[in-house]
Amino acid sequence: MTALYLYPGWLRLWHWVNAALFVALIVSGVSLHYAGAAGLLPFRTALVIHNTAGILLTVAWVGFVVGNLVTGNGRHYRIRLRGLWRRTWDQTFYYLVGIFRGAPHPFHVTEAAKLNPLQQLSYVAAMFVLMPLLILSGWGFLLSVRLPETLFGLGTIWIVAGTHVVVSYLLVLFVLVHLYVITTGARVTTNLRAMLTGWHREDGD
Repeated sequence: MTALYLYPGWLRLWHWVNAALFVALIVSGVSLHYAGAAGLLPFRTALVIHNTAGILLTVAWVGFVVGNLVTGNGRHYRIRLRGLWRRTWDQTFYYLVGIFRGAPHPFHVTEAAKLNPLQQLSYVAAMFVLMPLLILSGWGFLLSVRLPETLFGLGTIWIVAGTHVVVSYLLVLFVLVHLYVITTGARVTTNLRAMLTGWHREDGD
């Protein structure tokens, strides 16, 4: 079994802080969206938690972007276009079918490439498209009194609200898929342990 140090301390810290903030945002967001339903947080409590977690998520996301710019970690998000469709299909088929048939993994982690093409595409979409939209729409809520009443002929607050809800659902879907992918390492706990220790371990062929 080979071992590679792929997750530096700053990245692991960001990952777990981000995970905790996501849980807080999901719980408080559901409580706000379905205010008054049994078993949910009181509205005022949920509002404070949601706003606080949202502000901290903004800070964490900026830290993530800066961290990738000033360290070598950013290279793992550079998508190689040549052969991308084929590599993405192979990876998708493996996750959906091959893994249950004992097929060999089509991608092997290296120091130069720790993300398979499907991970690259999903992480880039989540962290550099959906997260900015989530953060901007969240701040739109916080600063709604400063926004124009209409935008493109529609009520601005409805555009902000619709964007925030749709993006939230997409990111929750990303988290669910992420939880599944965590279990697809050499062993069920391999990927989880890597994000705790920094060391990725992979069985040799």
